[in-house]
Amino acid sequence: MFLQISNDFNFYNNFSIFIISFISNTFSATAGGGSGLIQLPVLILSGIPYYQALATHKVATVALGLGGSIRNYKSLTNDIYVLWQILFFGTPGVILGSSIVKSLSEQYLYLILGLFSIILAMYSFCKPSFGLNSVDIRVNPRLKFQFIIPIFLIGVLNGSVSSGTGLLVTILLIKTFQMDFLRAVSLTFFTVGIFWNAIGAFVLSRIGSIPINLLLILILGSFTGGYFGAHLSNLKGNKFTKNIFTVISMLVGVSLLIKSIGSMI
Repeated sequence: MFLQISNDFNFYNNFSIFIISFISNTFSATAGGGSGLIQLPVLILSGIPYYQALATHKVATVALGLGGSIRNYKSLTNDIYVLWQILFFGTPGVILGSSIVKSLSEQYLYLILGLFSIILAMYSFCKPSFGLNSVDIRVNPRLKFQFIIPIFLIGVLNGSVSSGTGLLVTILLIKTFQMDFLRAVSLTFFTVGIFWNAIGAFVLSRIGSIPINLLLILILGSFTGGYFGAHLSNLKGNKFTKNIFTVISMLVGVSLLIKSIGSMI
């Protein structure tokens, strides 16, 4: 990973970026994804090329995963089998998506992911009991197959488009394994937040350099926001987490649709 020191950010800009990073990652840690809704556009507006901004965002999001996982690490021990499935079948998708990102059409990826996010928000809103209770179910080969194909495809999206993929993993865990939101979010942040994003950042960083001083600010904002968001989720419970998930999913979806339509005009 090639790092460079940038002189383009003064104290006001640094502080503003930290606050934005903290707030976006707090909501992301609560909902199970969506930090790219605010953080990635801020990096792009700061003048960083898309691929470098995506790599920088992913490195910072590793800190978000660490912050959220430290708060909830005890709950992960009950889902080791599912955890390894996410890493084993999803990581190749992340590598593939990060490797081919330059050849993919961003506007169509934004369109697909935006529509998915809006559908997730509407589904969560229309199902009052969805994700509020956790059920231990027996994992059979059919259920495993239903999980590994989508998790690979989500991995491809994670490697190429940042916003919203954590939300997709969270909803997939709830639908497939009948987890509650707190349990699913904990798994998402350990697997996607730490491992997927670290691997994606490494592949993307080979395209160009990453501004180290900006990265340090984002890491601090991501870690503290991740820890605080995870603490808030545990404090408020599943219903609060579900409501934040629904709102963040809708905002992510609308934001991605606007990006997609704007790039097509």
